[in-house]
Amino acid sequence: MEEDPSEMNEDLLEEAEHLGSLEPEDDGTFLQVTNLLNIMDSESAKTDTTGSGLDMRKTLASVIITEKATTDPCVVMNALIRCLQEPEISTQRKMNVYNILQEIIQQEGEMEERCIQKLVAIASKQMRDITEMESFETAEVASETLVALSRNHFSLVMYELQHHLKPLNLTDEFVIVTLAKLANGNVFEFMPYMGITLATIFTMLRLANEAKMRQVICNAMETFCETVQFYLRHLEDSLYPVMTEDQFAVKLFPMYRYFVTVWLRHQDLEVKLGVIKSLRPMLSLLLPNDDLREQVYDYIPLLLAEFQGGLEALFVTQVLRQILEASVTTNTPIPPMLLHPIFTELHVQVCNKAPAQHQFSSQNLMEIVHCFIALARSYPKELMKFFFSQVEMSKEAIRVGTLALIRAVVSADDPKMNIKTIYLAIRVVKNTLSDTRSKVRMAILRIIGQLVLSGFQEKIKGWGLKYVSVQLTLSTYKLTNRRESFYQRDLEEKMVHKVTMDTVKIITSSISGMTNEFWVRLLCYIMETDYTEALTPICISLTNLAENQIHGKDTEAGIAGKSKHVDLPAPQKLLARLLVLMSSPYKGEGRGIAMLNLLRTLSQSIAPSMADMWEQEIPLLVQYLEEHTEFTWNQKAWEDKLIQFLRNSLKKTRGTSWSLRLSKELNNQIETFDSPSLEKGFLYRALGFTLGMGLEADRVEVLLLELLYKTDYSNDFDREGIILCFGLCARGQVKTVLNVLHDFEERIQESEQSWQIGAWRKDHPWRRETVKSALMVMYSCVSSYCHPQMLLTHVDSPITAKIIHHYSSSCQDISLKMAFMKSVVQVTNAIKSINDVEDFQFAHKSALTGLIVAIIKAETPDHLVSPVRSMAMDALSQLSTLKPFYSSEESIELMDISIHTVISLQPPGEDNESVKSLYANALSSLKQLMEGLMQRQLDPKGLQETVHLLEKWILSEKEWEREKAMTLHLHLMQIYVQSIGVCIPLKLGQFGILVGLIAPCTCDVHRKTRLASTNVLSSLLDLHVSQTCSLWGASKEQELEKCKEDLQGTDMDKISSASSRIAKVVCPEFNCDEVVSLIQKLCENIGAMDLQHDRAAVTWIGIFLQMRVKELEDKVAEILGAILVHLPVVDHPEVRRHLIEGILLLAHYHQETVLTSLLRQPLPMESHLTEVWLAVAENVPFARTMLQGLLGRLQSRFTARINATSKADIWRLAAVDPLMTLCTIQLLMEKMDQDDKFPDLFPDLLYTFLLQLGSSHGPEAASPVLKTWRLVHTGPLPQEMTLQRITIKSMQLLVKRINRERLEQALEEQSVWSLLENGGTFLEGVSLMARLCMQNMESYMQRLAELVLTGMGSEVLNCCISSTAICVEFMSDPVLHQEKLLRPVVLMLEKGTGQDKDETLQVLSLRALGNMALGAPRKVKQYRKLLLEKCLGSLQGQGSPSVMAEGMEALTKVLAELREGDIGSSFEAISEQCRSFFDNESELLRLKAFILFGKLSKVVGISKKHFFKGEVKRGWVSLLLHCQDPCPGVAQACVATMFQCVHFWGWKSLESSFGHSNDSINDQMTVFQTNMCSILAQKKPAVLCGFLLETTTFMRSNLSRIRIAACGLAGISMKQLSAHYLKKMDLVGLRNSLQDLQLDSDAAVRRAALETLKVLDSCNQHWLLASPRGLP
Repeated sequence: MEEDPSEMNEDLLEEAEHLGSLEPEDDGTFLQVTNLLNIMDSESAKTDTTGSGLDMRKTLASVIITEKATTDPCVVMNALIRCLQEPEISTQRKMNVYNILQEIIQQEGEMEERCIQKLVAIASKQMRDITEMESFETAEVASETLVALSRNHFSLVMYELQHHLKPLNLTDEFVIVTLAKLANGNVFEFMPYMGITLATIFTMLRLANEAKMRQVICNAMETFCETVQFYLRHLEDSLYPVMTEDQFAVKLFPMYRYFVTVWLRHQDLEVKLGVIKSLRPMLSLLLPNDDLREQVYDYIPLLLAEFQGGLEALFVTQVLRQILEASVTTNTPIPPMLLHPIFTELHVQVCNKAPAQHQFSSQNLMEIVHCFIALARSYPKELMKFFFSQVEMSKEAIRVGTLALIRAVVSADDPKMNIKTIYLAIRVVKNTLSDTRSKVRMAILRIIGQLVLSGFQEKIKGWGLKYVSVQLTLSTYKLTNRRESFYQRDLEEKMVHKVTMDTVKIITSSISGMTNEFWVRLLCYIMETDYTEALTPICISLTNLAENQIHGKDTEAGIAGKSKHVDLPAPQKLLARLLVLMSSPYKGEGRGIAMLNLLRTLSQSIAPSMADMWEQEIPLLVQYLEEHTEFTWNQKAWEDKLIQFLRNSLKKTRGTSWSLRLSKELNNQIETFDSPSLEKGFLYRALGFTLGMGLEADRVEVLLLELLYKTDYSNDFDREGIILCFGLCARGQVKTVLNVLHDFEERIQESEQSWQIGAWRKDHPWRRETVKSALMVMYSCVSSYCHPQMLLTHVDSPITAKIIHHYSSSCQDISLKMAFMKSVVQVTNAIKSINDVEDFQFAHKSALTGLIVAIIKAETPDHLVSPVRSMAMDALSQLSTLKPFYSSEESIELMDISIHTVISLQPPGEDNESVKSLYANALSSLKQLMEGLMQRQLDPKGLQETVHLLEKWILSEKEWEREKAMTLHLHLMQIYVQSIGVCIPLKLGQFGILVGLIAPCTCDVHRKTRLASTNVLSSLLDLHVSQTCSLWGASKEQELEKCKEDLQGTDMDKISSASSRIAKVVCPEFNCDEVVSLIQKLCENIGAMDLQHDRAAVTWIGIFLQMRVKELEDKVAEILGAILVHLPVVDHPEVRRHLIEGILLLAHYHQETVLTSLLRQPLPMESHLTEVWLAVAENVPFARTMLQGLLGRLQSRFTARINATSKADIWRLAAVDPLMTLCTIQLLMEKMDQDDKFPDLFPDLLYTFLLQLGSSHGPEAASPVLKTWRLVHTGPLPQEMTLQRITIKSMQLLVKRINRERLEQALEEQSVWSLLENGGTFLEGVSLMARLCMQNMESYMQRLAELVLTGMGSEVLNCCISSTAICVEFMSDPVLHQEKLLRPVVLMLEKGTGQDKDETLQVLSLRALGNMALGAPRKVKQYRKLLLEKCLGSLQGQGSPSVMAEGMEALTKVLAELREGDIGSSFEAISEQCRSFFDNESELLRLKAFILFGKLSKVVGISKKHFFKGEVKRGWVSLLLHCQDPCPGVAQACVATMFQCVHFWGWKSLESSFGHSNDSINDQMTVFQTNMCSILAQKKPAVLCGFLLETTTFMRSNLSRIRIAACGLAGISMKQLSAHYLKKMDLVGLRNSLQDLQLDSDAAVRRAALETLKVLDSCNQHWLLASPRGLP
């Protein structure tokens, strides 16, 4: 059977290698499978990079292949097998193919054998080809595939594996792994191969040197052994030949021996662990065999040696336990020589701490215990001897471990454990009784308890009970006298005490008899111990023992069973002790029930008169405790039950001294309990109640006074306890209590004055305040508990008066403040609890209020450190209900103080429960106080004042302050709505203010704040609707509720949307005044909180404006003012944008109002205003409209004032700052769309700018005084922000926008902008601008001319001047004539020339009239009369030089287009006026006069020639002299005019004597003058004499050049005149004039005069020589 498979496998492998070529396969199926596998491979790669997850594509591809295999499994499997045979196949694809094959195999079951053979061969081959980690994964999945095939084709798979399992040849590890899997999955099929498999593997053991291979074999052996055990348990189900257990054992033992002796020594811990784990199933087969068992014992030392190694001890212990238990079961003793090593190794592990790397130390200890129990059964004497030797050692760990093992042995419920073993164990234990270490004591106590539980009670009497009693006393003493520095020791002592109590409980419940000594010790323990945690088991034990004594079951106690009495201490003392302890019934494992049962049992011994009542009431108390737990019971309810129990008990002893004695015992108990404690608190209460029931007042006073003296007032708990005690006592002894307090105060008065209260004890400087606080609360507590009628008698004095006295005379620390306010509240509540107090006036209310307010103000505003705030507000709340009531001002002040002290507090952290409680109490107290105070002023004014107090907190940047303020606002609003309803309507605008305050909070980031604000809004709407009879319907209410639901989410977008919907819902409920107040409030609060609130505010503003803008005409200014005032403080762009959109919306409907408001803002223009105009510029059509409006504002300054006919006119005509207007126009032009060239606005803009620029240079340049809106600049304006510069910049922008490069270039080249900016050259710049515009902007000239004509008629002088300046240029162009505007323009110019008050306008008008000759020369003759009249009129009178000069220039231009006949009679006047200016001091006038005279010389005809000739003669000297005028231009013009007039002399020789040489002008003039004088001397000497005489007058001219020229002309004239004519001249006067010139400041003048004097002297000498007398 073993040879055939090998041969067959060889053939199968060879056949599988060639099957691919022999089998016809479906190529389509292979291609489809390949594609699907490619998808799986790609998706696997994606999964590796993106992370694991559900890969649907990969799963779908696998499912498709599997589904296809259902129809044709062989074809699909062949395709998959073919894929496996590909040489370049990846590991991932192999794994995918094998996984699919496993699914197909599981799905199809049996399949074609050839296909299976081929798959088996390939899988086996790839399983054995392990070269790297990926191959390992392939081998593993191939192995799983073979296992899957074995379910239906076991033989084929088994043959393949056996073929590769050969003796003395180490096979591949996965062959063994797969065989183990086959054995586990096919038990009965594998069993025929088990023997040969084990034998073959045994031959490989020596060859397996690698750790991995050894682990594989060990794991396989573990599986094989478990398979064999399963086979043996189900042997009857096997169809194969049977192999017995012994046969298997015989085959296994060699492997066991080899594993233990060889492989267990391997250094690798994994190999060791594999070996140890495989030993347990192997031992299960080996140990039942008698022959092999003893051989197994031989290898125990090898196992024990592994305890010293690094292997986990648990696995070795399990193997050892298996061997030991088999030894006990089979009664086959272990060799004695092995016992001590086993004891030692196991005992060491119990006593020593396990290594840190061992993870199963606790399980190992349990296994060791079982090992020792097994050893104790078989070897008790040897084991106890070993234990005895161990406890002889002094080490605590060894003793504790040994005692623990002894306890385990004692607790073993084994019939084989004989009494001798117990006896030996007790001997070992007794040897350790003197050990005082805690762990040893606990171990001994546990053994004693275990002995009792195991039924060996008799074995502990004597030594055991005594040891327990000693330990009970010792542990209690140590615990009650513990020290803080020995925490670990105290903890151990607590454990000892607990174990002791457990032992006591076990003993008392298990032992039927008890010595009297033990009873007394337990009873005294209850009365004396301070360690009360052990009382429960002691009480239970005492109850059990007492019942045994009472029923006579314990004969050793010596107590008669029929008397039902037991020995007890004083009954009052025991009752006081148990009552106080029962106040905490669930302490100490529920001591209340135990003590109640003890009381019931001892009722006859304590108080026979109470026994019957106790029999009835104690079961009820027990029932209450049983029905509850420490988590469900109520302390106060329980104490009330105990007090009632005490009251009923004391009633049974009325008339006796029982009550007083009980009071004394309770008083004595006070110092036995710690403070604080529930027991001591109840003790004070019980004492007060007991004293209150006392009938002897004097003895009660003694006890009360004793209490006052011995109380430690620095201890809060004791202080509160005695206060309660006094209060309860006052219920029946009020006068007694007040007397005692008064007596106490009298006794300490001297000490109080010296600040030494407590002198009867140690001196404590702080005791003064603590005593005072206690006394205050005592008085108030007395008022709370005393009878109402007695209260009214004593409340003012002494109770309240004493409280105020003690507080005022103290240092007023926190505790004293709290005591004071607690006292106030108690007194107030006591007064309120009286039914008939309507007429009672609390005299001390004002004083108390002042003290409480001072306390509140003294609290820190930012954090909470005490309940002082809440207590103070509670006190004020209570005081507010008493008469006399607070006034409105007092209430508001109290509200403000209280709000500030609470809302400013930061909320506590989640982990700070104490502060959270203080915080909640403060909020609650504030609400209560606000509600109480507001109830006194329920009207709109009171509501507004209250909300005003909350406003700054609602607007806080801190969300906790907003939340608290809004919650308080909601609470007060609800109270107001519920209380007032429709009785008193809100004031005008108040509704809007209230809504505007809370509207932004609907978008608060804090959910509670959002919901609270929405609820406030709902309350306001309810109030508004009820008071205005609004049409608020159900649909709106439903929409509001939906919005509230959306506000509960966390998505801020949805929250903002919900807030917007709320605004839309409530908007119709507002009238115009309410809308204004709402918007004002919303604007006012922007920036006060975070961005989310600001967004909500502007959203509400936008919604209200959109819905109501048309109705708000009268309110626009107020709304816009509110927005503009608060816009500068808005930082976030989005919020600013929304506000600006609101402004633009108003501007669309109410442009003039908005425009005026914007222009009245201060300069320099702030960023927010700039942003508004930038937003305007974005909308081009709207921007153009606004631009036209702005132009209108500028133009209105130059037009006549008109009366407003509408509200829009009022705003349109309102005065605005032109500089602001210009800045705005400039900004709009700069930011508007550059494609807009302003074709329709250009003329208006340009003209308006020029007018504005002209006005800025005039006396009206200052900004107008705004009467309706005071203009305030925020500071000095920048240097560049002037009307001139802004206007220039605006004009430059305008020119640039029209895109006329030639015009722009010409303006720059000719410096037009500089000319315009300078006031002195402005008109020149205007002229140049107009001229260039006419040259480059012909299409705009008509409109510009119309504007100019309108401007010339303006009443504003600057406007007229600027318009006239433009007109000057227009008159030089045909444009006016072409546009039929010439006549009106001329009429305007005629008017301008008559403006005597303004020289500039006259000049420009004359210039423009003169330019008619240039622009419309044909029209000059038509208007000659007007022109000549106006021009000539400018030359007459005392006009300014500029006017006269312009008149002459205009005449010059006009004369060029006229003839002599057109001039008429004006010619003579013009000539005379012109000649009169020849010698004028003004160069301009001289220049214009010479030019005009020259023009007249050309115009003169025959009729005027004679007249003009005379004019030439009269002006000839001036012409001659001014040819050398100091002004070159004048000189040149004079020369030209002179030569134009030469022909009037009729001397042609003179006409050609000038200008034909290269000499200088002076030389030429000298030649000309010489020639002229020569001709005159010959032809008209008299004329020359006249010229000489006239020339003499010019020697006094102001012009030095004229004086020089006069000297020269005089010299020339004298040279040409004959002696005859010279004699007739006044030569003496001439000499005097020349001599005067010798003193002239000008050197040239002096030289010229000297030369002339020389000529004069020469002439005189010549006359003397020629005279016959020698002298003339």
